[in-house]
Amino acid sequence: MTAPIKLSHWINGERRSGGDVESLNPSDTREVVALAPSGGAAEVDEAVAAAAAAFDGWADASPEVRSDVLDRAGNLLMERREAVGELLSREEGKTLPEGVGETMRAARILKYFAGEALRLHGQNLASTRPGVEVQTYRQPVGVFGLITPWNFPIAIPAWKAAPALAFGNTVVIKPASHTPATAEALVAILHEAGLPKGVLNLVIGGGRVGQALVDHKDVAGVSFTGSQGVGAGVAAGAAARQARVQLEMGGKNPLIVLDDADLDRAVAIALDGSFFATGQRCTASSRLIVQDGIHDRFVAALAEKVAALRIGHALDPNTQVGPAVSEDQRETSYRYIDIAASEGGRVVVGGERMTRDTPGWYVQPTLIADTDPGMRINTEEVFGPVASTIRVKTYEEALAVANGTEFGLSAGLVTQSLKHARDFQRRARAGMTMVNLPTAGVDYHVPFGGTKASSYGPREQGFAAADFFTLTKTSYSAG
Repeated sequence: MTAPIKLSHWINGERRSGGDVESLNPSDTREVVALAPSGGAAEVDEAVAAAAAAFDGWADASPEVRSDVLDRAGNLLMERREAVGELLSREEGKTLPEGVGETMRAARILKYFAGEALRLHGQNLASTRPGVEVQTYRQPVGVFGLITPWNFPIAIPAWKAAPALAFGNTVVIKPASHTPATAEALVAILHEAGLPKGVLNLVIGGGRVGQALVDHKDVAGVSFTGSQGVGAGVAAGAAARQARVQLEMGGKNPLIVLDDADLDRAVAIALDGSFFATGQRCTASSRLIVQDGIHDRFVAALAEKVAALRIGHALDPNTQVGPAVSEDQRETSYRYIDIAASEGGRVVVGGERMTRDTPGWYVQPTLIADTDPGMRINTEEVFGPVASTIRVKTYEEALAVANGTEFGLSAGLVTQSLKHARDFQRRARAGMTMVNLPTAGVDYHVPFGGTKASSYGPREQGFAAADFFTLTKTSYSAG
């Protein structure tokens, strides 16, 4: 086995204080991937002070300087995609193709925002008063605290940090406790690409690090991705001191399959959206809402595909579904499977405990049929390779069921009807809609976010990122 990586905080451009908190390989829990420090309020204070001291210089730098750093970092990450992708897979449990793919996505995000640094623009407007000109332009805000999750341990830190840096802000990242090595790899590459000291800082640790960022008087904004419960506390803490806040908090995403759908295509879409990446995607298709005429054929065909999935070590080239990220996450999946069965759901395939050649947190992909919309399996986020089916009679019933949860991140429809597709895009209560596509899988250059309890605050990614990471100033002048 590979020797553990000794991680450290990054504060004011320097690595600081190693540690001994173990980050385990979920595919083989005998392997310690990394040894991480456990920071707290003191490290956050130092990191924020460094970011605040670096702000003026970075904000006033030519946008070309910021663009060049991000572009170089993107190139470096592309060159090292195999090594970083393998580290990600060892630490998070995604298959190696998924790990390398996510690393490439992070690289492309960095390069996209390298371009956006040069494209930030305002408006010239006619005043209502003769002889007066009006201009708007965007300015950096200050220090941002970024609290990132474990399920996309390099892509999400990249899509939060890249726009913040591109637009002249400085940053303190608190990565997820399960995946600190992947986050540190990204931060190290950005420093290698030429970031000045203090512009980007990393503090590794548990919830007390995140709380210290939320509460810090010199943090101008907080961007958070994680659970609803934690997100509510982040919002309350930021609002109490009038800091900007942006939250992404998961989903219970519906995929509607209508009678007119191509069966093979519908099954492939559901298989991808529900089970790949071990179901640990906030956009995963966890509720499969299927019209009566196709329901039984769809369930039988999907069950056959689910049963054939190869579950194993993330680095095994034959593996299609890797382990859950942690023992707690594995147990959460099995607990909800038991709850669904106790409430009347029928486990069509999966649900059994499983072992592999290496000790790991493996979850058998599970399909549960004959469920009702009000069951807990259909109202609470499982975040594992578990999907349930709900039988409906009509499109209108399907849409009502799809909209009938507190979540509203992504929603999908499989159909050959243009009428229903257009109606769904308009009436689905979700921030993103997918027609004849998996609910999971979004582009990096367009806005990302949901409605209701899934998201709060401005959208992430693409051109929408400027709304959160810049301040619009309106300037009047007379000749």
